[in-house]
Amino acid sequence: MKTMSYFKSIAWALALCCFVSDLAQAQDTDKDNQSLFGEFMGHNGNVYRTASGKPGPEYWQNESDYEIHATLDDEKNSLTGTLTLTYTNNSPEDLDFIWMNMEQNRFMKNSRGNLTTPIGGNRYNGDIDGGYEISNLKASVKRGSSSKHIVSDTRMQVFFNEPIPAKGGKGTISMDFTYKIPEKGMDRMGRVDTKNGTIYAMAQWYPRAAVFDDIEGWNVEPYLGAGEFYLDYGDYDYYITAPFDYIVVGSGALQNANEVLSATMRERMEMAAKSDSTVFIVKPEEVNDATLRAKQEGTLTWHFKMENSRDVAFASSKAFVWDAAKIDLPSGKKALAQSVYPIESQGKEAWGRSTEYVKNSIENYSNMWFEYPYPVAVNVAAEINGMEYPGVSFCNWQSKGKDLWGVTDHEFGHNWFPMVVGSNERRYPWMDEGFNTFLNYYSSETFNKGEFSGDLDQTRSKVNWYLDPNSQGIETYPDVVDIRNLGMTAYVKPATGLFLLREYILGKERFDTAFKSYIKEWAYKHPQPRDFFNRMDNVAGENLAWFWKGWFYGTGKIDLAIDNVVPYQGNYVIILSNKGDMPMSVTLKVGYGDGTSETLKLPVEIWERGNTWNYLLDTDKTVKSVELDPDKMVPDVNFSNDIWPVATYSK
Repeated sequence: MKTMSYFKSIAWALALCCFVSDLAQAQDTDKDNQSLFGEFMGHNGNVYRTASGKPGPEYWQNESDYEIHATLDDEKNSLTGTLTLTYTNNSPEDLDFIWMNMEQNRFMKNSRGNLTTPIGGNRYNGDIDGGYEISNLKASVKRGSSSKHIVSDTRMQVFFNEPIPAKGGKGTISMDFTYKIPEKGMDRMGRVDTKNGTIYAMAQWYPRAAVFDDIEGWNVEPYLGAGEFYLDYGDYDYYITAPFDYIVVGSGALQNANEVLSATMRERMEMAAKSDSTVFIVKPEEVNDATLRAKQEGTLTWHFKMENSRDVAFASSKAFVWDAAKIDLPSGKKALAQSVYPIESQGKEAWGRSTEYVKNSIENYSNMWFEYPYPVAVNVAAEINGMEYPGVSFCNWQSKGKDLWGVTDHEFGHNWFPMVVGSNERRYPWMDEGFNTFLNYYSSETFNKGEFSGDLDQTRSKVNWYLDPNSQGIETYPDVVDIRNLGMTAYVKPATGLFLLREYILGKERFDTAFKSYIKEWAYKHPQPRDFFNRMDNVAGENLAWFWKGWFYGTGKIDLAIDNVVPYQGNYVIILSNKGDMPMSVTLKVGYGDGTSETLKLPVEIWERGNTWNYLLDTDKTVKSVELDPDKMVPDVNFSNDIWPVATYSK
């Protein structure tokens, strides 16, 4: 029996040696994976956008400055206004015309957006009895003017009497406009009736210049619904006339507080500007108290200014409770957090905490990434599930608790993406929704010691979606993506990608340095996906082409595996394989017979020559277990091959 056992042991040892030898050879002769690691989108730069991901020495973007006078009619539910646009052409070519966005035309029965909405509807349902009426249009450059314009769905082409000169030439467009304010504004704007009056949440409320850039020329995609916005930066000087008992809040700084706020309201506003806790400007019991208003009849005109912004929005109602508190910024500057909501929404479990949420969100993002640039941050309770504009957000008036925190934090996070970093939302929603969802996770972890902590770190909770044959890639155009996939393609998957980069691939310090550099370099500019990829690669010092290709484009899956662990020449060989569609660096936790353990990290380059890798573990201890990704950060689609069981061989 002893002799037979001895020969069996010798045979088994020889088999193991041959097995490991074969694997070593396979490791060198496996298929070529260079297509997974090769150049992606190209790092080649030009004078406009550099290979290092920065704006180039001749980077340009055009500027759109607006003066708008508008009147809110609460009987007809309409807005009527006069607009003057001063357009600066910084491009290297003369412009015979400009395109303008006319999003209110989406609310017409024959709009492209309405005609491409499924019969069953979706989030982007809207009224179909609206649309712009434009009159008295004049477009001029220097001498003379032209009234020629062509309206095409949600775009309008405006022609000049002579071209706007390149490299700094200016043109002026003026017009009158009016439209019916939709009740259902595609979950982006609209109106809702409350006990004490109608709330008007006003966005996409004026004709806006389309972007002319060095990538596409004119960006003229129609407004269909899911795709959001891409806008020039400029200065805004706007006036909103509303009934005397209406409050108006908006993007930018209020210029005429002495005219529109009573002495009591101004005194309370001054208190709020110095207070860390919420101060009422209009208390719930004062909503219908006309004596608190600056006038007791007629109308009031509220005047706001906003500098270097890509848009402005406002809200108005006589039903508003109004409160505020100061925001402390890293530079020592202050801003003002504000909330307006109907009495139905009050209470500490609901909108009574809104200003607290706004203040904390703005302070968290400012301290971690980039200082908030605007004078106010206003949260508006409306019949909108969540929509963002510079300095103003619309959130649902019935939200409470964690839901209200989540939507408030998310919408105000958008002030960084895309308000400061002005990406093209209509083409690349992941560059604002995904980036913002990533920011939201850390904000929620910080707020009130994690009172409403998020779950972005639970990366494996979405594995079923990755395995779904109907899943789509992050790059899918937002207006054609399956509405069931939009939450993943625009929000969760890109946010998970950034989480992996920060927590697993690059580490916090390298990631934060690169990400902050991207924000700083592209603040108030128009980055493209390649600019982001290039900046992250260059500042982090890492060629991440394999990650950008694998995670952000297509539906590739991650599936790392431990195939076996075998003793070899007094040590152990851990046999690994990549059974998925994209590579990933490897973290292993090795457990030893003496109760100790150690963590090993293998670089992603182990997969460059093929899909198998043999790691020689140099140890004089007995290996009892090996586990892939012990902290479960990687969204690996197959959990069953991540753990090697208790060793059956001892040294």
